[in-house]
Amino acid sequence: MSQDHTSPQPPAGGASAGGGVSIGSMSGGSIATGSHGRAVSVNTTGQTLDARHQELLATVRELLAELPEQGAGEAEDVALHAELVGLEAEITSSGRAESGRLTRVLVGVRRWLGSQAAAAGAVASATAVVQAIAQLLG
Repeated sequence: MSQDHTSPQPPAGGASAGGGVSIGSMSGGSIATGSHGRAVSVNTTGQTLDARHQELLATVRELLAELPEQGAGEAEDVALHAELVGLEAEITSSGRAESGRLTRVLVGVRRWLGSQAAAAGAVASATAVVQAIAQLLG
């Protein structure tokens, strides 16, 4: 038995008062409707992270939250932000981080720590990133 998946047509002259949604086909993602709708999408196709990469990912996210807004700081802040975002993306997509990127981020974070009068929270987060990378690089 076939089902009709077409939406009811709105009355002539505009959308129906109750609203409506019509989706022909969807793969992945999420959709929310209504004034208080909330869509949550969880990627279950990503790699499972080992404990060291989980720790690094958490520390990178903490440091990103502590850094000045992208573009609002010095060129060095912007460059470090970009490297951290790249590292975060690599870990979440592949489950690991390539050693060349780890080395670049490590050098960048150390340079940033040496040249900034950063807030205590940022220094603590940056130090945690350095420690987590050092563990992965051995």
